[in-house]
Amino acid sequence: MTATTPRLSRVAPLSWLVLAYNLVVIAWGAFVRATGSGAGCGAHWPLCNGEVIPRERTTAMIIEASHRLSSGLALVLMVVLLVMTFRHAPKGHAARPWAVASMVFLLGEALIGAALVLFELVAYDASQKRALSMSLHLTNTFFLLASLTMLARAASGGTRPRIRGQGALAAVLVAAGLGIVATGATGGIAALGDTLFPSSSLAHGIAQDLSPASHIFLRLRVLHPVFAVSFGALTLLASVVARVLRPTPAVRARARLVSALFSAQIVAGVANLILLAPVAMQLVHLLLADALAISLVLLAAESLAAERPASQPISSRNGPAPMSDVPPSTNNVAPVT
Repeated sequence: MTATTPRLSRVAPLSWLVLAYNLVVIAWGAFVRATGSGAGCGAHWPLCNGEVIPRERTTAMIIEASHRLSSGLALVLMVVLLVMTFRHAPKGHAARPWAVASMVFLLGEALIGAALVLFELVAYDASQKRALSMSLHLTNTFFLLASLTMLARAASGGTRPRIRGQGALAAVLVAAGLGIVATGATGGIAALGDTLFPSSSLAHGIAQDLSPASHIFLRLRVLHPVFAVSFGALTLLASVVARVLRPTPAVRARARLVSALFSAQIVAGVANLILLAPVAMQLVHLLLADALAISLVLLAAESLAAERPASQPISSRNGPAPMSDVPPSTNNVAPVT
């Protein structure tokens, strides 16, 4: 039997709140990139244009400064959550390591964001360094969301998942998770291509992708839909395998949510392509990707924590054997004298 983690009544609601708030911060960061506002505070960090309160205020500056403020609040909330977790969770509680991991990845987000500004890999910079940093940024974001999700689940009393002895179930779930990360990394490059080299029509965009003379961001853009479909199929397979091997109500519900979010994500991706990546559609596409990642983490946790179903009784091809076919017990037969 697996041990159930005690619920932390004070930590659980805050952990879910911090997770939701970070989704807002992530979406606002994407808005900064999509609007080319990353250089709104110049090459200064953490100050904006070298000032605590900038005197010259432009739209780009307001967008970038508000993102920094929201990110700072996310860090403050995470510090509070970390302290509360260690205060209320006993030693050995699953919430403790996930709180530490969440803090590490959130600090990673801040450091990557600072590096983007200080090295001027923002606004309309089209260097390969920016593509690599964007991929790293999105990868770190997915690990942050996964850690926060597991922290919230542990604080809410979720049963500890187990990796050992899970066989194909663990393998397919881990592969699907890594596939989502890889898809997100290619999505970051595709989004950069959409922002820096906007297309006048769908045909023009496809021609840009296929032209050997196009910028590397455009030539790599085609990888994103390929990864999305390929690893999306793997994600659907993982949900089916989990539902079959661990058919509990919680696992079935999580599997249905994963399938629904993947379908919605495909629709959003196609719409984003046809509509030539408007900012609003980019944000919807990103938030759906984040929601899919969170739902997959919850599915994996529920599946790996669930007990294996009991073996079904052996029956004949035509159903259980009739009582007349079962040999009588000899326990009560008198011995022959």
